[in-house]
Amino acid sequence: MAVPREQGLPPLNAFLERLEGGGVVVADGATGTNYQRLGIEPGVAPEEWVFDEPAKVQEVHRAFVEAGADLVLTCTFGASSLRLADGPLAGRGDELNRRAAELAREAVGEPTIVAGSIGPTGHLADPLGPLSRELALAAFADQARALAAGGVDLLVLETFFSLDEGLWALEGIRTETDLPLVVSYSFDQGLRTMMGLTPTQVVEAFAPLGVAAVGANCGKSLEDTDAVVEELLAAADGIPLWVKPNAGVPRVVRDDVVYDVTPEQQARHLASYVERGVKVVGGCCGTTPEHLAAIAAAVRS
Repeated sequence: MAVPREQGLPPLNAFLERLEGGGVVVADGATGTNYQRLGIEPGVAPEEWVFDEPAKVQEVHRAFVEAGADLVLTCTFGASSLRLADGPLAGRGDELNRRAAELAREAVGEPTIVAGSIGPTGHLADPLGPLSRELALAAFADQARALAAGGVDLLVLETFFSLDEGLWALEGIRTETDLPLVVSYSFDQGLRTMMGLTPTQVVEAFAPLGVAAVGANCGKSLEDTDAVVEELLAAADGIPLWVKPNAGVPRVVRDDVVYDVTPEQQARHLASYVERGVKVVGGCCGTTPEHLAAIAAAVRS
């Protein structure tokens, strides 16, 4: 139950209200995995379905809410202008982000929380690659502005791996909106990101910057995520934590990508995180509505 607000104060943002109210927020599962189940063709970016298959985009959003999700993420992980530049949606970033936010809200209604998903640009930061601070600020500001205009409740930087790019993303976003911001990194090298960041370094970098939560998503095995969560909890010092791991390590079987972790196995790990203080849990790659239903039941029991 939400904590009552004092008379005369403005209403809290929906996400912040849930965090203040105690308990756990259950976020959704995978986008790409579930689009594959619905028949998306190999090589088609999930974001293309925002225009080409909007009913299927909404079907996935609704399936996760029916499974127990309190929060869904928009289909915009790869929707920055820099990431779209070489594909069929080049130049349509503003329209894409707005429409994806609108589709999610139309699909789930109130009081479900809609989060704007923002992924990395796909470019390494200078001097290792072409991504400069100026390019990053502009791209992330544009995406944040469009998602906010589409009506999201918060923004989520997910699957980041570079400290510079994450900090530039936050800086760019803050020029356009004061929506709550979650920062989630992928520790896919054991206890480090591909650029060598540890969970402690991520918390130390972002906790002083007024973010709503920090955490981890994607990664590798649930056992690796256990160790990441252990370090996040030790470093967090009261800041809410967000954890959305994969349903195990993927295997390629003929033409399919298979995730071996069962709904019950994923639910046990996430329930243990909640017992230790993690505030937001859900799933990343391989997480189906069946997984999400088991997670929701386990963390609310």
